[in-house]
Amino acid sequence: MATPDILPSGTTDNIATLYGDHHGWLQGWLRKKLGNASDAADLAQDTFMRILLAKQRRDDTCLRAPRAYLTTVASRVLLNHYRRLSLERAYLDALALMPQLQVPAPEERLMILETLHEIDTMLDILPPKVRTTFLLAQFEGLSYADIAVRLDINIRTVKRYMAQAFEECIVLMA
Repeated sequence: MATPDILPSGTTDNIATLYGDHHGWLQGWLRKKLGNASDAADLAQDTFMRILLAKQRRDDTCLRAPRAYLTTVASRVLLNHYRRLSLERAYLDALALMPQLQVPAPEERLMILETLHEIDTMLDILPPKVRTTFLLAQFEGLSYADIAVRLDINIRTVKRYMAQAFEECIVLMA
């Protein structure tokens, strides 16, 4: 199922038990939240994949309250799902405002959406202050000095935050 260097020994068995005992319940919980069985099935699988791929060692407390644990992880997956939908809606709204001759081809639109999702994921990984600094520089075009004033931090901190953000971009691109 997974390589030993990804999961601590015994974790695969714990996840298999968790999956077997609670997959149906989780899918039902998600179906109530989404009103859609197909999306619920996908997000239930995403939840278990996230648990499976997590590199942190899980102690027994996670399995003492499996539904609470699954609800927490699934809520994060659900939030990401809603963010993706919101991002897609915003992109489609922007396309609707474009002159017909400038609208990208369907293949291009798919590539752009995938790139937007990757950027969103990268931004979500960043600590809030680093993300804000990066967005102010990249999307508002503020200088490091202006960012330092706006966030009430020194320029050296702005440079450090930007370096951290760019490093994360490079890692994501690799």
